[in-house]
Amino acid sequence: MELVTPQLGLIFWQLVFFGILLFLLAKLAWKPILSSLSEREHQIQSALDLAEKTRADMAKLQADNQQLLAEARSERDSILKAAKESADRIIAESKDKATVEGKRIIEDARETISNERAALVAQMKKEVVTISLEIAEKVLRKELSDKSAQERLVADLAKEARLN
Repeated sequence: MELVTPQLGLIFWQLVFFGILLFLLAKLAWKPILSSLSEREHQIQSALDLAEKTRADMAKLQADNQQLLAEARSERDSILKAAKESADRIIAESKDKATVEGKRIIEDARETISNERAALVAQMKKEVVTISLEIAEKVLRKELSDKSAQERLVADLAKEARLN
């Protein structure tokens, strides 16, 4: 059992070496280890702070993007509405213009037809008068070919002239 139970001298020297090791570690290693741990903790904290700031900035940018999208959609809708109103107005004006122009063309056509009809009637009257005069001239020549018929006609005309 000697191998399993440690002797008192061995325990003493192990405690002395452990104390020396602890003293050397405290003087030489603890400060650099603690400072590197503190530095590492500071780096981790600053990275976390940066991540949090970045996340907040991203949330703000996303909110700004949503707002810009909403404004763009609103502006697009207002532009489309204005364009539709403008198109409707132009169509209505064009219809009104076309209606007025159609009425004017119809009225001009009626006036032209009326003028042509009046000219045709006047032409026909003129031709009827011309033909009537020619017929009257031929009838008068035939009836007034002898001298006694001429004297009778002159006498009749003179009687009528006195009566009027």
